[in-house]
Amino acid sequence: MTAIGQDTLGTRSTLEAGGKTVDYYSLTKAADKLGDVSRLPFSMKVLLENLLRFEDGVTVTVEDIQAIVDWQKDRVSEREIQYRPARVLMQDFTGVPCVVDLAAMRDAMNNLGGDAQKINPLVPVHLVIDHSVMVDEFGTPRAFEDNVALEYQRNAERYEFLKWGSKALDNFKVVPPGTGICHQVNLEHIAQAVWISTAEDGTAIAYPDTCVGTDSHTTMVNGLGVLGWGVGGIEAEAAMLGQPVSMLIPEVVGFKLTGALREGITATDLVLTVTQMLRAKGVVGRFVEFFGPGLDGMTLADRATIGNMAPEYGATCGFFGIDEKTLDYMRLTGRDEGQIALTEAYAKAQGMWRYADSPDPVFTDTLELDMGTVEPSLAGPKRPQDKVVLSEVDDVFNGDLVKVYKHDTAKRVAVDGRDHDIGDGDVVIAAITSCTNTSNPSVLVAAGLVARKANALGLKPKPWVKTSLAPGSQVVTDYLDKSGLSADLDAIGFNLVGYGCTTCIGNSGPLAEPISKAINGNDIVAASVLSGNRNFEGRVSPDVRANFLASPPLVVAYALKGTVTEDFVTTPIGQATDGSDVFLKDIWPSNEEVRAVMDANIDREMFSSRYAHVFAGDDRWRAIDVEGSDTYTWRAGSTYVANPPYFEGMSMTPAPVTDIVDARPLAIFADSITTDHISPAGSIKADSPAGLYLQSHQVTKADFNSYGARRGNHEVMMRGTFANIRIRNEVAPGTEGGVTKYVPTGEVMPIYDAAVRYKADGTPLVVIAGKEYGTGSSRDWAAKGTNLLGVRAVIAESFERIHRSNLVGMGVLPLQFADGIDRKTLKLDGSETFSIADVGGLRPRQEVEVVLRRADGTVETFKTRCRIDTVNELEYFINGGILQYVLRKLAA
Repeated sequence: MTAIGQDTLGTRSTLEAGGKTVDYYSLTKAADKLGDVSRLPFSMKVLLENLLRFEDGVTVTVEDIQAIVDWQKDRVSEREIQYRPARVLMQDFTGVPCVVDLAAMRDAMNNLGGDAQKINPLVPVHLVIDHSVMVDEFGTPRAFEDNVALEYQRNAERYEFLKWGSKALDNFKVVPPGTGICHQVNLEHIAQAVWISTAEDGTAIAYPDTCVGTDSHTTMVNGLGVLGWGVGGIEAEAAMLGQPVSMLIPEVVGFKLTGALREGITATDLVLTVTQMLRAKGVVGRFVEFFGPGLDGMTLADRATIGNMAPEYGATCGFFGIDEKTLDYMRLTGRDEGQIALTEAYAKAQGMWRYADSPDPVFTDTLELDMGTVEPSLAGPKRPQDKVVLSEVDDVFNGDLVKVYKHDTAKRVAVDGRDHDIGDGDVVIAAITSCTNTSNPSVLVAAGLVARKANALGLKPKPWVKTSLAPGSQVVTDYLDKSGLSADLDAIGFNLVGYGCTTCIGNSGPLAEPISKAINGNDIVAASVLSGNRNFEGRVSPDVRANFLASPPLVVAYALKGTVTEDFVTTPIGQATDGSDVFLKDIWPSNEEVRAVMDANIDREMFSSRYAHVFAGDDRWRAIDVEGSDTYTWRAGSTYVANPPYFEGMSMTPAPVTDIVDARPLAIFADSITTDHISPAGSIKADSPAGLYLQSHQVTKADFNSYGARRGNHEVMMRGTFANIRIRNEVAPGTEGGVTKYVPTGEVMPIYDAAVRYKADGTPLVVIAGKEYGTGSSRDWAAKGTNLLGVRAVIAESFERIHRSNLVGMGVLPLQFADGIDRKTLKLDGSETFSIADVGGLRPRQEVEVVLRRADGTVETFKTRCRIDTVNELEYFINGGILQYVLRKLAA
């Protein structure tokens, strides 16, 4: 059942389509009373409908609705609105801690004298297990089966816990391991473009399909005309429990696409170009909407690729309107014909249908790209927005050897027990991985054709390259098998290793010991090339320092070439069996070849059959036998799932928020600190605080798993906060890794250990940072860990959207330096203390004065902006966090 508002404006109407009769909230009727909305961006029309449907005079008012209409005048707004997404999407790395929180909230509800059953999702929640499979085995026919078996062995307790959640919680469904990546499953099956729910009066209500997801790449579904974006797990939990998403009416940047991609140019080349342009434009906290004649010939898979990387260009979402391409894709992927008819009728009735000859929407700002100018590209070696054209990758890498890695000349060393050496710039990981590319047929087929041509010429990957193929959907295997391309990929080492995120999330698995030893023992700057969306430091592999994003066919090509230090134009990719040189152009398929394979080998039946029993799982999943119960029975000593401390001692009335007095800086960071830096997802070092904790609980190094898999245990995760092996803390200059200086004694130690000492001293903590603090993944543990270490405030030059929201949601105060002030102008070295008065009386976005006391006793002040942006966020902060706020509200 779905709650609806009071419909003060009288917009509720009836629509018949696809054999269904539904009610809906008419934008046309709203326009009759509030003003023309025909040229509102499509994404803003979705927000407008949402407010119409939930207008109740309290959380949503007619004035809020009018503000959306009036947005067209200045195309900016400071008005706060309460938005309610239709559903929530999760993956297992972020989903496990969400279910842990819900289980803990049920315990806390009982302690407060309330009904534990009130802790239940009120909207549909889908959790897809896709982040846990690791690339242990590769390059063999048994790789998939072996990796899945290891996945179940490592994650048995987590999977039992998720299965408990699926039985104990209403509206909560789990897609088992080995099915696909959550965003592809969402795009191919879960998303409906137009969602239908039954209202409290029994009427079927149709409305735009919308979602929030606990993974930043939830934006992929924007390609289907579904408004969705990533949020932290704590914000998603609040949305599940009926709390609206509090947000300012966004600015919308229009991105006009014209022309068409040239011969041999891929969707990956396009999205890397778009990412670079939008990151340079500056779209953090903004919607981006794509329009223009270039969309007429663009496949939905290509649109989804562009939508997917919205976090990389910094936007809240990258939206595409509904049109014939949307319906074509829905039909191909097995959606019901009645649903397709309803989608078309609804979109046209609401003015949400994209006509090729319609006037352009009005936007806050615009930029334009002629797709005919896009060149073959990669991005790297550290950030996804750092596009490099293919012909210059060798120059960039060789330049970085001197500039970044301090190698005057490229090194090469022998590999013990092998008949080859290894050197700077050698590609040791070549992975077709991630949600971004691995289910876009055009680039997957292109990769297969590169493999076919290479195999026919006798080319093989270099012996130091770890190769892997991890599709986002089982359908990929179907069409690669049918076309015979699976055999060609297998022949050059790209065997199926699993259906999941794998290398892109850091689950690349270990390199061969001799290669790892050669790299780390000789300070070799090894490279990876992956078809992913993230290449942040320390993310892909602890052995790899230079990471390049590329299209799947280029990943295959780099596996064959084995290095990023030579170009593809003047140097061959390898030698054929007859001894002749083979260049990239010799194995690169034409657009016509790619299209012919796609047309002959991809059909609706593949999708229908694969998704017919999507929640059933394999024999291993079905063998997990658990009972549902109101509350979870926590296992004593578990290192995977533990009852978190967020609700300990909690009462119905929040404690007063105290001032921050003489706080020490736990860390001082430069620009572009990512959530991977703050809360890594990958491997756990044995000598790290988290590794030592696991060993003290009799967990061997072989069973450490990853930080991502351990997110259900706060003891591991707080020890892993700021533990990235590449993070650099200016409080301890000259160091790398998660260390800081404990100022009272001058000792350099792990950040966790210092935080424990400061807590024992009663000393509050702050973190100081540069621009783009918290860029990257939506992981709420970056904020949870910050909170549990005792950090009261983060002062940065700018924040990425999701992490700022997560900090507020965990009761950590985000403050933004005033223009012209930063850690450098203040000459901070970590010996200072910081004080902030009247923290309990803060108002959204107000100016805040920070008192800085230096080691010599001198005192000065500087200005910041409170980045608690809305009144609702202030309520969360005062309550100690969003979950505490929601729990008190439900208990009352």
